[in-house]
Amino acid sequence: MNRLMGAALQWMPAVSRSAGVSALSGHAGGGRRSPVEIVATMGTYMTRTQAAEWSGLRAGSFGRWADGVTAMREDCAAFANHWQAHNEGVLGQCAAERPDAARGMNEASEAPGSGPLWVALGDSTAQGLGAPNPEAGYVGQVLEVLRQRSGLPWRVLNLSVSGALIRDVLTGQLPRLPASADLVTCGIGVNDILYTGPGKLFGDLRALLAAVPDHTVMLDLPLPAGCWGLLGRASVPYVARINRTIHQAAAARGLPVAEVSAHFLPPWAGKFASDCFHPSQEGYRDWTRALLAVI
Repeated sequence: MNRLMGAALQWMPAVSRSAGVSALSGHAGGGRRSPVEIVATMGTYMTRTQAAEWSGLRAGSFGRWADGVTAMREDCAAFANHWQAHNEGVLGQCAAERPDAARGMNEASEAPGSGPLWVALGDSTAQGLGAPNPEAGYVGQVLEVLRQRSGLPWRVLNLSVSGALIRDVLTGQLPRLPASADLVTCGIGVNDILYTGPGKLFGDLRALLAAVPDHTVMLDLPLPAGCWGLLGRASVPYVARINRTIHQAAAARGLPVAEVSAHFLPPWAGKFASDCFHPSQEGYRDWTRALLAVI
C-alpha cells in the first residue's frame, strides 16, 4: 500500500498548487478535504477506468484504499453532526449553570449535570475520524479516563472541524471558547502541510500559540517515520521542524505539550483507519496516552 501511494503521487501530472487545491477541495474548515483525500480522489478516477478493471488495479490494494477514503467522507459528515448535537447539549448546560442576579454562585455550581469543562480545538483527529464512532477517538477516550480517575462528571465541548487549518482555529474556534473552560487542548497543523506555505504556516503557528489561553495543552504532530513510503520519509524533517516550533513557542509561554510524536509509533499494524491516513481506534490510544501524560 505504501509503495502504491508513493507511486501514485509520483505518477500524478504537475499542477499548480492553487488550481489543484481549488479543484479538489471544499470550503474552509468542514468542507476542506485532507491531503490524503485529494490523492484518493485522483486515484478514484484511475480505478474507474476500463484499464483499471482488466489490470486488477480496481480490485487491488489501491482500489480498496480509494474505497476506504470514500467511506471516510461519509463518516466525516456523521461525526460532525454527532459533535454538533453533543455541543448543543453541553452549551445548554453551561447556560443553565451561569449565575445571574437571582441565583448565587454556589447554587449555580450545583446544577444537575454540572462538572469540569474540557474544550477540544483542532481538526479531524479531534473529531475522532478513523475510529468506528466519534466517541472512540482520542477525545472520547481521554474523557472516559478523566471521569474515572477524578470521579468528576467531566464534560467536553468539541469545537474541532475536519479539514481545519491553524488559521481556522484562530478565526473560527478560539472565538467560541467559553471563559469557563477548565481544560483546553489543541491539536492542529497536519492539513497546513499541504494547504499552507512554510512562511505562513510557521507564522500562523506562532500566532496561535500566542493566542490560546494560559495552560492550554498543545498536541504536537505524529512523525510519519516508517509509514507512507518515500512520501513519509521525505516529510519527517519538515514535520520535525513544525514540532520544534510548537515546543519552543509553548515553552516560552509555559504551555504543556502532549507529545503525540513520542507515543504514536511503530509497529503500525492496526493503528491506521481504512484511508491509511487517520488513526484507528487503536492508534488513538497512543494519542490518548500522550495527552494523559500531561493532564
